[in-house]
Amino acid sequence: MNKNNIILIGMPGAGKSTIGVVLAKVLGYQFVDTDLIIQEEEGKLLWQIIEEKGVEEFINIEDRINSKVDVSKCVIAPGGSAIFGENAMKHFQEIGTVVYLDVEYPILKKRVGNFERRGVILRHGNSFRDIYEERLPYYHKYAHVKISENNRNISQTVSAIVDALDLAPESR
Repeated sequence: MNKNNIILIGMPGAGKSTIGVVLAKVLGYQFVDTDLIIQEEEGKLLWQIIEEKGVEEFINIEDRINSKVDVSKCVIAPGGSAIFGENAMKHFQEIGTVVYLDVEYPILKKRVGNFERRGVILRHGNSFRDIYEERLPYYHKYAHVKISENNRNISQTVSAIVDALDLAPESR
């Protein structure tokens, strides 16, 4: 099993997909957004799956699909709730380096806007702040590396990841 992937975890609005695409280009890696795989396999948008099947079943689906991701030299961006899937997170730790993209709550709140339509899991009517507080310990638990995005733009965040992981882009 290859351990040459980079898995970006973090809250909705942390920029996992945006930063992931740029990081993949810089490193000459492929990019995988697991939310898109889930939508394709289920034939529905994330929020539709959550609405129809409920939070717990969505977490089970997400865990099952994420634990089967079999790639090499990829930047993987799972959904923010992937951290609730123990099988998936163990799998991600085995196939690569898990990087937590840390963003302060006020910045996330501005970036996210209407989080219901993004397919964000809300347990029992929790607020976005509740979700943030609930997930923080999991992000810290599973991350091999933490990268703060505070006061950094996309290219600075990508550079910080490359430096932290000591990766020399192949195109240089």
